Amino acid sequence: MTLRSDIMDGMKTAMKEKETLALSTLRLVNAAIKDRDIAARAEDRPNGIDEVEILSLLAKMVKQRDESARIYDENGRPELAERERSEMDVIKRYMPQPLSADELNSAVQSAVEELDATCLKDMGRVMGVLKGKYAGRMDMGKASAAVKNLLAS
Repeated sequence: MTLRSDIMDGMKTAMKEKETLALSTLRLVNAAIKDRDIAARAEDRPNGIDEVEILSLLAKMVKQRDESARIYDENGRPELAERERSEMDVIKRYMPQPLSADELNSAVQSAVEELDATCLKDMGRVMGVLKGKYAGRMDMGKASAAVKNLLAS
């Protein structure tokens, strides 16, 4: 099954189970995917976005909700922060398990070796490989720091 069909099945299940939070969150996800599909068609990609781009979109949505929850906590709105965290949990159900710190370092090391990267000028190529292979599973901020550390030494 594809990620799109998993999300649609999740919406159907949420409707049947009357899970309003899951249903509204999955509707937001589906709308974001359709919005990106429309933009992709304008770029002459008739099939819309692929699985990697959907995973990237989901990761972005999780990050947005995490930031919002933190801001709500700082401003004394725990009920809104809890809703953001609940939405985050719904979205994370459709994402693969994130890489551990050791797995991230190993993936960075192998990408650097694969490209024979030797200096910081090669960082863009390394990051491109990592984004292609580990979309949705790797925190690109942490990966960027690891690549920079490895190439600077």
